[in-house]
Amino acid sequence: MIMMNWQQLISNKRLGQEHRHPERHDDRTEFKRDYDRLIFSAPFRRLQNKTQVFPLPGSIFVHNRLTHSLEVASVGMSLGNDVAQQLTKRHPELKDSLFQEIGQIVATACLAHDLGNPPFGHSGEKAIQSYFLEGAGGELQRQVSPMFWTDVTHFEGNANAFRLLTHQFKGRRPGGFVMTYSTLASIVKYPFSSAAAGKKGKFGFFDSEKDLYRRIADELGIICKSNLGEPLKFARHPLVYLVEAADDICYEIMDLEDAHKLKIISFEEAMQLMLGFFDEDTQKKIMSRIEEEGVTDDNEKVVYLRACVIGKLENECVKVFIDHEEDILSGTFEGSLIDHISTLQNEAYQRCCKLSLKQIYKSKPVLDVELSGYQIMQTLLQQFTEAAVHPERFYSKHLISRVSSQYDIDAPDLETRIMAVIDYISGMTDVYALDVYQKINGISLPIV
Repeated sequence: MIMMNWQQLISNKRLGQEHRHPERHDDRTEFKRDYDRLIFSAPFRRLQNKTQVFPLPGSIFVHNRLTHSLEVASVGMSLGNDVAQQLTKRHPELKDSLFQEIGQIVATACLAHDLGNPPFGHSGEKAIQSYFLEGAGGELQRQVSPMFWTDVTHFEGNANAFRLLTHQFKGRRPGGFVMTYSTLASIVKYPFSSAAAGKKGKFGFFDSEKDLYRRIADELGIICKSNLGEPLKFARHPLVYLVEAADDICYEIMDLEDAHKLKIISFEEAMQLMLGFFDEDTQKKIMSRIEEEGVTDDNEKVVYLRACVIGKLENECVKVFIDHEEDILSGTFEGSLIDHISTLQNEAYQRCCKLSLKQIYKSKPVLDVELSGYQIMQTLLQQFTEAAVHPERFYSKHLISRVSSQYDIDAPDLETRIMAVIDYISGMTDVYALDVYQKINGISLPIV
C-alpha cells in the first residue's frame, strides 16, 4: 500500500521562493509567517464585509466571513496541536521536527479557507455558475476552451481561494502570497480539477493553477489518484481533514447561536439541540455548573453550552483522526472526520443540520439576501463580461477603467479577460458589490 509520510508532508518550502533564502529579522517560523501574511492582507480584511449566513448586522451582531474564519482558525489550532501531541507519542521520530507546527499550519489554512468566496455567500457562487450556464454568458461557450468552460460553469470558492493565494496578478510577485507548500496543500479541500468534480460540482483548482498544485503535490508526496489521460485528481493532504472539521464544527454550532440571537429559533430549541451532544449525567453536570456560576441570561447560557459542544466535537474529531491515521495517509479514508464521530454526537450533529436547513438557511432574512445578491451578481457579470468581450465600445472602456489594475482585463486573450472579470467581482465585499451595481445602473450617483 502506498503511504504518504509526515516528514515529507510538512515542508516550509515557499511557492515562488524555492531557490531563495531571504534574510530573516525575527524568530518566527515559516508557518507563523504564513499566518501573519494572511492576517494583514487586504483579501482577509475584506471578509469582514462578506455574508456568512445571515444578513450583515444591524443592531444585533452576527457572524460574517471574518469572524467565522477567526473562530475556525482557533478550533483548527486546537485540533492540530492535539493531533501533534498524540501522534508524536506514536511516532517518536516526529519530535523536534516541523510536524510539531501542524497546529499553526491548520490555523493558517483555516484563515484562508473562505478567501475565494464571492459576495453574498453561496448565492454568489451560484450566480457566477448560472450566468454561464443559464444566462447571457452561455453564448461564450464556443469562444473558449472546454476546460475553461468547465471551470467557470462549476465556479467554486475553494478553487478560487487557491487561485487567490497562488496566481501572479499584475503588479504582484511570482507565487502570489508566496505561502509554504504545506499551508497551500492544507487549503485544498477538493484536490482535483473541475472535470472530476462530479454531481456535487466541487473542485480544488482551476485549470490555470493545476500545474502549481501538481508541483506542490509532487513535492509533498501527496498520492495521485488519476490514471494517465484522466482528469487530475489527488488524495487530500491529511491536514485538510482538520481544516474541514474546524469549519464543520464552527459553521453548524455558531449558526445556532446566531439563530437564537435573531430569534429564529427559541431558547428551548437551542438548549435542547446543544445538550443533545451529551449523555444525561453530563447534561446534569453542565446545567449545574451554569447555575453555580450564576449564568442567568439566556444568551449567555447558549454561549456556555456552545463552548462545551465545540470542545466535545474537537475531542471527538481528534480521536477519529488518530484512529484512522493509516487510512488518511494512504488516501483511502472516506468522508469527513465529523462523519465518523461517536453515535451520540453524530446524531446530535445531524439534528442540528436538519434544523439549520429547515429553519435557518431557508429563513426569510437569509433568502432575501440570497435573492438580492444573486440579482446583483448576475448584473455585474453581465455588464463587465460584455465589456471584456467588446472592449472597443464606448461604455466598455468606461467600465474597464474602473477595474483595479491588478486584474488583467486588457489582455489580448479572451479567457484571461473573462477570468479577470470573475477575479474582480468575486473579490468584492457585499457592500462594494451593491455600490457598483447601483452606480452602473444609474440608481445612485456619487455625491461630490
